[in-house]
Amino acid sequence: MLLPRPLSLAIDKLPVALVQRVVNQSFHRALQQHPDLFDRLGNEANKRFCFAPTDLDFVFLVHPESKFIHTFRKAAQPRADASIAGPMLTLLALLEGRIDGDAVFFSRSLSVTGDMEAMLALRNALDDCSFDLPRDLAAMAGPLALPFQRIAEAIRDHALRGMA
Repeated sequence: MLLPRPLSLAIDKLPVALVQRVVNQSFHRALQQHPDLFDRLGNEANKRFCFAPTDLDFVFLVHPESKFIHTFRKAAQPRADASIAGPMLTLLALLEGRIDGDAVFFSRSLSVTGDMEAMLALRNALDDCSFDLPRDLAAMAGPLALPFQRIAEAIRDHALRGMA
């Protein structure tokens, strides 16, 4: 399922620095909630992983060893050891383990390139983490944490129904 076109157009108009700030805060919050996220990567932790939502003009480069994420416009094409491309909602559902990665891959909704061993190690690490993005990120909304979490859960549930 793709992001609604008006939403993806609005996000694409945002400055990279603003998107980087939000992504960085979300990434570090997720690492606080799941400090052992990258433990299972072993030697693969020094690899660079690129996540490329096909419905956005941004790509996200993660370097687990340094616990760093960097945001780029797609045109920049950052160098990565392993890359995965697909709709943003699909990538988020995979992160949370809410959809079957193999089924999505074989349906050609995802494209995985580069170091497959590294990508498999990352997938296994993510499978062990029990991500729940609305829950994990709600505290970032301060006093609006509970309403934020409920709204985010409703949006996620609606999106997942569209993927079924």
